[in-house]
Amino acid sequence: MKRLEGNRILVTGAASGIGQATTLRLLDEGAAVVAADISTDGLDKTRARAGESGVGDRLTTLEMNVGDEKSVIDGVRSAVDTLGGLDSLVNAAGILRAAHTEQMDLQLWNQIIGVNLTGTFLVVREALPTLLQSPRSAIVNFSSTSASFAHPYMAAYAASKGGVQSFTHALALEYASKGLRAVCVAPGSIKSGITDATAGYLPPDSDWSLLAKLSPIMPTTLESSGAGMADPSVVAGVIAMLVSEDGAFITGTEIRIDGGTHA
Repeated sequence: MKRLEGNRILVTGAASGIGQATTLRLLDEGAAVVAADISTDGLDKTRARAGESGVGDRLTTLEMNVGDEKSVIDGVRSAVDTLGGLDSLVNAAGILRAAHTEQMDLQLWNQIIGVNLTGTFLVVREALPTLLQSPRSAIVNFSSTSASFAHPYMAAYAASKGGVQSFTHALALEYASKGLRAVCVAPGSIKSGITDATAGYLPPDSDWSLLAKLSPIMPTTLESSGAGMADPSVVAGVIAMLVSEDGAFITGTEIRIDGGTHA
């Protein structure tokens, strides 16, 4: 029997990168998944990959913008109706923008916080009533190594991910007695749409020596923005463990997946 057979899971940010890899891994483990994202083209690719793997019959795709409250309210309701309930939630949706902090305008700051932190809150808020109907439910939120270690020019991104981390700790304590677990993953040096675009977001006069220490000590197989990266599947495997019974005693913590960058 596959670990997640019979599980009903909503994954945001499922159109590319880690969110897409997680969707495919959860399907492979037997779950029924609603894959949500703002990118319909990306969701088509996720659906195609699921079909190629022979697991597309348990996948439903859903256009949803986590930065828009109404879109989240409608989207989560649709996911719950489609799945007939909800056992786990994976919040992989997020954006990265970079700037010199003294040059960052409020609109950009609010955009990053609005998608990464407020978006995570909105999806959790809407999913909680249904998750709490399951005696053993789980939420996996996405923090980042930037929440605990310096990433230059990414102050807003780091703040948003630190907020997600703190939010997750609060959830874990508040709902533990009702059987809900809440955990963060903190990826680093994982190839994704965000990392592919990072070089383009950095200020033209960036001091690249500040980024020198953000390199994994483990061998990498891929490259993104000129740096060695791991395949998103390495994070997807951890998430599959966390939402399964193998993660039944893990809550209120974060798991760093960065190839030893910050060992």
